[in-house]
Amino acid sequence: RPELEPDAKSQVTLRYETYAGAMKEVTRLNLDRGDSAAALVHNRDRNTLLFTEQFRYATYDKGPGWLLELPAGIVEEGEDPRITILRELEEEIGYRSGGLHLIATFYVSPGGTSERIHLYYIMVNDSDKVTDGGGLEHEGEDIRLVELPVAEIFRRMDHGEINDAKTLIGLQWLRLQGI
Repeated sequence: RPELEPDAKSQVTLRYETYAGAMKEVTRLNLDRGDSAAALVHNRDRNTLLFTEQFRYATYDKGPGWLLELPAGIVEEGEDPRITILRELEEEIGYRSGGLHLIATFYVSPGGTSERIHLYYIMVNDSDKVTDGGGLEHEGEDIRLVELPVAEIFRRMDHGEINDAKTLIGLQWLRLQGI
């Protein structure tokens, strides 16, 4: 187990034993955002997938700024990620449903953040639409619901038009399922 010496809130100097058996000291940064939950939402009535589109400042300099991505949200302390994603589905895209299937839990960028994403698959019907969605204004959200046929989103993915990692992981999983 590494020996830790905190230098700052998000920076640590640590020593660990290398594979060769020597001790090595390194300084590393860690953005601790907590965990997130996301869902690949499949409308079975229309064989479409539901996405959010919103401005993401961190992507602006390298383009495009606005990303098509899976609905997602930050897991609150002590909260089950399944509860998180059900809440986010209603807030962001206006759907209320159950029946989550866990696809995977993965680290977003382990070289710099401890954030994990709990990625789920959920099927909804038209009758599960309960609000307009769009996010919460008091959280500064401005979210557009985008609904696309499965074949169209696979075409966009194949042409490099999907830039969000959790979305790519979810779509690759769906493709492997033969859906």
